[in-house]
Amino acid sequence: MVSDNGTELTSSAILRWSQERRVKWHYIVPGKPMQNGFVESFNGRLRDECLNETLFTSLPHARFVLDAWRHDYNHVRPHSKLGGRTPAEKAGEPVWGHAPRQVAITSSNHHEGTGLYL
Repeated sequence: MVSDNGTELTSSAILRWSQERRVKWHYIVPGKPMQNGFVESFNGRLRDECLNETLFTSLPHARFVLDAWRHDYNHVRPHSKLGGRTPAEKAGEPVWGHAPRQVAITSSNHHEGTGLYL
């Protein structure tokens, strides 16, 4: 896990959670948000477009609002970095040189050393 040094990710509860689950936690250098640029950009959008605009009244309300925002972000709104497509459209594209996601299945026996079988 990579994060900044913000108070929300340096608390005793987060550190205990990561230790109990043996999750390696790495902090970026203070003042260097581009070391984790994708997440910093996403978190900024989530904060500006949803969290700062909503007064949550309950945990179910927060879950509902965040799920609606996530759906809009991934399935409705086009992203300029994706050529005007949504992340869902981009994820559904075939990747050159690889089997389609619906065909590639993780193998438990690592057939022929590939880890995938068709």
